[in-house]
Parts: sequence; structure tokens; C-alpha cells
Amino acid sequence: MSRRHQNFRNYRQEQRLTQRRVIAAAVFVFLLVAVLIGRLFYLQVIEYERYQTKADDNRVMLVTEPPPRGLIYDRNGVVLADNRPIHSLTVIPERVADMSELKTILSSIVSITDGEWDDFDRALQEYRRPYQSITLKSQLTDEEWAKVSVDLYKLDGIQVEAQLTRYYPYGEAFAHAIGYVGRITSKDLETVDRLAYQGALFIGKTGVEGYYEKTLFGEAGLNKVEVNARGRIMSELERQTPTPGKDLHLYLDARLQQYAYDLLGDYTGSVVAIDPDTGGILALVSKPGYDPNLFVRGISVKDYSLLRQSKKLPLFNRALRGGYPPASTIKPFMALAGLEYGFASWSEQYYAKGYYQINPDGRRYRDWKRTGHGWIDLERSIIESVDTYYYQLANKMGITPIHNFLTRFGFGQGNLLDLRGESYGLLPSNEWKKAKYKEPWYPGDSVNVGIGQGFMVATPVQIASATSALAGKGHYFYPRMAETINGLPAEFDDGLGDEHEIVLKDSRNWDRMTDAMRKVITDSKGTARRLRGTEYDIAGKTGTGQVFSLQEDQEYDADTLDRRLHDHALFIGYAPAKKPKISVFAIFENGGSSSKPADLTRQLFDAYLLDDYPSKYDYLKGNPDE
Repeated sequence: MSRRHQNFRNYRQEQRLTQRRVIAAAVFVFLLVAVLIGRLFYLQVIEYERYQTKADDNRVMLVTEPPPRGLIYDRNGVVLADNRPIHSLTVIPERVADMSELKTILSSIVSITDGEWDDFDRALQEYRRPYQSITLKSQLTDEEWAKVSVDLYKLDGIQVEAQLTRYYPYGEAFAHAIGYVGRITSKDLETVDRLAYQGALFIGKTGVEGYYEKTLFGEAGLNKVEVNARGRIMSELERQTPTPGKDLHLYLDARLQQYAYDLLGDYTGSVVAIDPDTGGILALVSKPGYDPNLFVRGISVKDYSLLRQSKKLPLFNRALRGGYPPASTIKPFMALAGLEYGFASWSEQYYAKGYYQINPDGRRYRDWKRTGHGWIDLERSIIESVDTYYYQLANKMGITPIHNFLTRFGFGQGNLLDLRGESYGLLPSNEWKKAKYKEPWYPGDSVNVGIGQGFMVATPVQIASATSALAGKGHYFYPRMAETINGLPAEFDDGLGDEHEIVLKDSRNWDRMTDAMRKVITDSKGTARRLRGTEYDIAGKTGTGQVFSLQEDQEYDADTLDRRLHDHALFIGYAPAKKPKISVFAIFENGGSSSKPADLTRQLFDAYLLDDYPSKYDYLKGNPDE
């Protein structure tokens, strides 16, 4: 082989190359280690608090504990809304392997309705924290509790929980005033703090319960718990106890409320009693009522259908939403308006025929007394309730002065401080009729309003609060339910203020109107003379509201009409007349004669002022000194 073609290995060169490679690899590894150490330092030292918080968020969960709901009392300490313990059958879905099998087993142990299963299935679809129980059947009987307890060991995910639930001990007579709580819905959660209500089952829906929800609910407790990767609670780390809801003491008198409800008998209607010195509602009755306890745990479809389909409309709050013609109960206010604007005087005489005509050849507006009343003055028009006097007075005034004056007494507007859902009724005006009917206001429209008929509509609470202002000589209190909250005076913040003064040009007209209304009872021709003989003076005014319009020469004959076409019977009154302690409005729907609400009102006055209640109401007496 030729020498020039021989290859010789350069070991020194290879050694240098290997060294360079080792050094490069070492530097590379060092840099990687340095980067790794730097990253670990950044994560574990610089960002320690941040990642520790994130780790805790995965490991630690805040769970709210619903507070005990505040209680509701009447003015004498009678509990009207209570909390009582019950045992409920609950399910933790995450612990149930086969829900269909569980349903079969449970149904063989205890009776569970289709409605209860439907509610459970809906609750499954709503947001909740992992391992939070869902109530399947509430208020287990002792027998049902025993049956379930025997088989609990083989029912994974099933437990019996002790819970506090709302209870209304006096039922339907108080339903429209106190209201009720019901199950929280997704719509309810849109209006409250979701975290605070997490785990809560109920929320106030109507009445006092609804208006004072935040006050009665209190503040939820916060429990810090440790959970596993699946969200199951493993241990409790820290606990902040819930703050119970505040207790409400109402102006409401439980005995007066129940007595008024019973005195309505089998009639539908409403009674509202107010303390003229405070505006406090002593009774707020709408009959028929309903059992509010049905709604607490979720009313059944059957029970709800019965209430909705009843022709007597038990779910309708007549006291707040019932629209009625005030009829002749409006006459004291109309008379004061005439005096205020110079369209009437106490001394002016008027010859009251059996009818009134705007024009000589026009329609005859009939008086309730077909033969007429002869020569009368303003006081006599109140005593005998002379329709024709108010026909001519309203025609002289026109609707604008009437509207402006009655507005000062709360007609045609909302006036309740702490109840929602009231109707504003209707106090008509020129502008209203043009907007509604595209027609001008006619003199005949004013004539009808003059006796509380025609377009005018008012609610019982409006008429009652106007009567209270009359009793208080123009001191108008916006009516309210709550007197104290946890022993402190209730405060209201809705822009209305608590009260206002109705100032007359001649303040003596307050006393003169009270005297005229006293003679409605004491005078031999007074329309409420049947109430004479009390130990105290009553100022009152009767009224009968037409349900349908009569033809010009048609006479009203109750004996030939179906009861639903009978006139509504109304009465307003306050007593003692000179220093009133209570004012009342009562209406019997289709009651016909105003003697019914007048008698009811006297019995309420006797009960409240003289403590003359039938003994069967002693259970509601309470202790006013507490």
C-alpha cells in the first residue's frame, strides 16, 4: 500500500473536541438547573402568597349557614309568625349510585307524591355546591321518621335533617296582612345576595314577610371547611355563627283582626282599622283568606288549583287591591271640598227633591229617597245622606277642585309605607278621561263622582286612611304595619315621609264635620241611628255602592236580584268622636244594607275601646306589658 494513502488518527485533536463538547454540555445543564432553581424560587418565594391562596381555594370552601328567621308579633306580644323544628328527608345526589333505584326503594318505605319528586328533580338542575343536600320530603311524621331511620344504613345519600321552618299559627284571617315565605326560586336569587342565601330554603313572598325580608332574614353564618378533590366536606376549619333575623312588633291587634274576620260571616269583603294617632294598622282583613302554611314548603298543584279556581278569589287581597266605589262614604270629603273652595256653606239651605237635573229637560239623577228630603242644609245632607245635595255640589265645583282636594286625603295614589302590591284606585280627572277615552269631561261625570260612583274607585286601605285623617283633624299618617324592629322604632325610607298636614282655610270645619257625622248615629233620621246607645260617641257615615247601573226610572229591588248583583255595603267611622283612638272602614261585598258594616264597626269599637271581646278570643289576648 502506498504511504501517501495511509490515515493517521489525531488523538489530541479528538481529545480537545471531546472536552469542548463536555464543557458545552455542562454549561447547558448548569443553565437549565439555574433556570429551574430560579423558577422554583419565583414560585415558592416571590409568588408564595398567591399560589398558597389558590391552593387554599381548591382545598378550602366557604359554606353559608342560614340564620334563624326573625319572629313577627302583634302589638300585645302574640306570635303571628313563628319558627318550629321539623324533620325532613333529604338527598345528597353525589352519594347516590343509582337514582332510579333509590326512588323505587324510598317509595316503598314512605309515601312521596309526584309533586315532591318533580320539585326534587327541578332542584337537581339548579345551582348548588357539591354535596349540598336537597329536601325531598319535609315535615315527616313520627311514623315516617321511624320507618326511614330503620333503613338508613342501606340508603346511601339519604339522611333525615332537623330544620327550622316558618309556621303561621292563626291561619287564613292573617294571611293577607302577614303574608308568607316560600321556597327560593332562581328568580328570587336574582334580587338577593346569592352567597348570603346559599343553603337557605325560604324567602318572604308577600305581606310583611315580603316587605321586611332583609330585616327578618338576618345575616348568614360563614363556615370555612376543607374539601377533597370532589368537593366533599372533610372537616370544619373555622365557624362564624349566623346572626338571627330581627323581630318585628306590629301595630296589628290579633284579637281585633280575628274578630273582624269572623264578623264578616259568609260575605266576602274587607275591614281596615287604623290608629289615628300613629297611622298604625290595627286590623287589615281581606275575606276569604287562605292557609299561608300551604305555601311554606311548596304548595301542591291540587291545593293551588283549588285556590286559583275559587270564585271567591281567596288569593286576592281586597284590602290593598280591591277597587270599590266609595259611594256615600265620600260625602264628608265632598262637603269639606265645597266648604274649602267656597261652593258650600253650613248655613245655606237647599231644597232636596227626589231627583236632580243638570238641565230642565235632562236626565234625572235619583236620590235614594224617592220623595225627597225637603229643605236641608249641609249638616242635614250628611245626617240623611242626601244624594241630590251632592249632585248639585259636584256639578257646581267641577272635577278639578274635587280631584285636587281628594288627592290630599290619599285617594288615587299609593299610601302604604310597608306593604307592597297595593292598587292606586282611580281618582278621575279631565286629563285622565281624555287620555283614556279620547273624550272631554262632562257635567254628568262630575255628578256621579259627587256620590262616590261613576269613574271613581278606591281601595279599603285608601278609604280607611282618609277616614283616619278626618278623625285626626287633617293629620294624615301614611298607614304602616311595623311599630318596632328589635325594640327600636321602625323607620321607613320610600320617599313618602311618614305624615303630612291637610290644612283647611277654616279649621273649625273639622269639628263641625265630626259633629255632623256624630248625628248620623244620634239623630232620629240619621242613616246609622241603629248604633245609638254606646258608652262613647261614634262619628260615622254609611254608604251603598252600586254594582250595576240602573236606568233613569228603574228602581233597585234586591229581592228580585241575584246576590252577586246586590249593592256593596260600606261604613266609615271613628271613636270616641272627640278624641279618636280607632278609625274603621268596612265593606260587605253585595251586602245590600249598610247596617251590616255599621253593626260590625260598633262591635269592633266595643271590643277595642271597652275590651269587650267574646271570651273565645282570649287565646289571642297576649300580654301588652311585655
